[in-house]
Amino acid sequence: MNEFEKMTSGLLYDSANEDLWNRRVRARLLVEKFNNSSIANLEERVGILKELIHHSGANIYVEPNIRVEYGENIYIGDNFFMNFDGQILDVAPVHIGNNVLIGARVSIVPPVHPLDAYERRPFIKDGHLTTYEYAKPITIDDDVWIASSVTICGGVHIGKGSVIGAGSVVTRDIPEGVFACGVPCKVVREITEKDKMYESQGIAKKEDK
Repeated sequence: MNEFEKMTSGLLYDSANEDLWNRRVRARLLVEKFNNSSIANLEERVGILKELIHHSGANIYVEPNIRVEYGENIYIGDNFFMNFDGQILDVAPVHIGNNVLIGARVSIVPPVHPLDAYERRPFIKDGHLTTYEYAKPITIDDDVWIASSVTICGGVHIGKGSVIGAGSVVTRDIPEGVFACGVPCKVVREITEKDKMYESQGIAKKEDK
């Protein structure tokens, strides 16, 4: 098993490995290109994004600036929107469903370091610098809205249709169909029929258009 396979499997891996370094360089060059692209050329911007994120659906829109660790471990469904200054540090797989909205300055962070101080120290192995860390996957289901300045930690699963309030730190699973917020993020209440706004404001249902 190589270091990339260890990394994506949740095992301790050498983050200073040459192959991983080269994969990160590839991602950073594409991120730099994307962040410097012009709003006047959306086709070019979408093309860069598709090259950076290998697994993505239709209607993907991301505002710059973005930060991505590899891009290879990000899986995004259709109709995705991420606002300014988003970060996805995909050292473990990050699965994002359809119709997901992500606010500004959101951080999706699978990386984890050992709690033991000695195990966090870099050292020389086989003639090169070695640093061990590991990661936990993150899953965001369909129809989720993540508000601004949220941090989603490794190992978290956010259920379908839920909303995460601004500034929250999500450290544990959130069930489907709820509003949750806080540090740490906790469920506040279910999202119900009373939260619907179309009828009260005279907007036709989408299927009626």
